[in-house]
Amino acid sequence: MAHYSRIHKVVIDVPEGVHDEELTFWQEATGQTLTRSRRYPEYHGATLPGDAFGLLIQRLGTGSARVHLDIHTDDLQAEIARLEALGARRLRMVNDRWAVMEDPAGLPFCVIPQEPGTLNDQNAQRWED
Repeated sequence: MAHYSRIHKVVIDVPEGVHDEELTFWQEATGQTLTRSRRYPEYHGATLPGDAFGLLIQRLGTGSARVHLDIHTDDLQAEIARLEALGARRLRMVNDRWAVMEDPAGLPFCVIPQEPGTLNDQNAQRWED
């Protein structure tokens, strides 16, 4: 069975001490209001013009600033398996909802489930399982 995936968000991970400054900077730089997530208050985000790409600012408890990508998919387990076969490594599952992974160079990224039916041949890559 086929599934779809796409790179959907850039996530800027920032330590607590510079979070507010970083949030203000990216709101001004993009001209977008980055609203706080109700479900995950450590995130502020927006879909950028064109509706194809989003930006998130994530408040870190610890660690240094970095950027990571979010891959959205309509089949989480199939996409994780596909990426592992390419050399990625699963680090952990978050709330049994999404996977934190790293690419072969050790750079972090996340795999996030997207609502069924929202990914298709026009907005995502189709993968044959």
